[in-house]
Amino acid sequence: MKKSASKGVENSGFDNRQIDWELRPGGMLVQKRDTEGDPSGPMIKIKISHGSYHYEITVPAQSTFGDLKNVLVHETGLEPKEQRLLFRGKEKEDNECLHMVGVKDMSKVILLEDPACKERKLEEMKRNQGMLKAYEEVAKVRAEVDKLSQKVLTLETTVRNGTHVADKEFSVLIELLMVQLLKLDTIEANGEAKVQRRNEVRRVQNFVDTLDNLKARNSNPFSNGSNAVSVSTKWQTFESGVGSLSAPVPVQSGTKITQDWELFD
Repeated sequence: MKKSASKGVENSGFDNRQIDWELRPGGMLVQKRDTEGDPSGPMIKIKISHGSYHYEITVPAQSTFGDLKNVLVHETGLEPKEQRLLFRGKEKEDNECLHMVGVKDMSKVILLEDPACKERKLEEMKRNQGMLKAYEEVAKVRAEVDKLSQKVLTLETTVRNGTHVADKEFSVLIELLMVQLLKLDTIEANGEAKVQRRNEVRRVQNFVDTLDNLKARNSNPFSNGSNAVSVSTKWQTFESGVGSLSAPVPVQSGTKITQDWELFD
C-alpha cells in the first residue's frame, strides 16, 4: 500500500514544486502558465548598436528597458544612468516594457551614452592625466633634490669638523636648489599631487636655510654659540695682586705725625 501511494505522488506531475498563480482579465485566479519553462515569457534576441560596436542581447520578451540597461552594464561598462536607449527613433523610459512598444525578436535598439555623463568622464580623465603628469614632474624634482641633499650633508660635515670651505661651494649649491624651486613653482597640481609639491618646496627651502647658516659659520667660526669664547662676569684675583679689586688696607687712626708745623703771622 505504501509503495502504491508513493507511485501515485510521482505520477501526479507536481513534483512538490511551488505553484505560481495569476489573475485573468475576467477575475479568475488560475495557475500561471509556464511559457517554455520561463515564467517571464519567451526569450527574444535584441540587436544593440552602440557607435561602432554591436551586441546581441537575449532577454525575456516582457522585460523593461530598465532591465535591458542592467544587462548592458556587463557588455558596455556603462552604468544604467549613463545609458540612453532609442527604439524607432524615440528614447525609451526605464519603466516601459519591450513588448508593449513593439520590440520583437531581432529588433534593433540604439544605445547612446548620456552626454552629461560623457562630459564628466572626459573632465575626470583630464584631471587624472594632469595629476599623473604632476606626480611625474614632482618625482623628477625630488630625484634631483636627493642628489643635492647629499652634497649639503657633505658640506655640513666638513664645516662642523672645522675645515674651511670656499664660499663658492655654498653659492653654487644654493643656486642649484633655487633652480629646482623654480621648477616646482611651474608645476600645476591638484589634490594629492599639490600636497607632494608643497612638501618638496618646504624641503628645498630647508636645505637653502641650512646652507645659509653653514656659510655664515664657515666665514666666522666663532659666530656659532658652541665655539664662541665665553665671557665671564666673575673676576679672578691673581696672586700678584694685579687686577685685584680688593680694597686697600685703611690707615690706622693711631698713626703718629712727626712733622713740625710752622706758624705764619
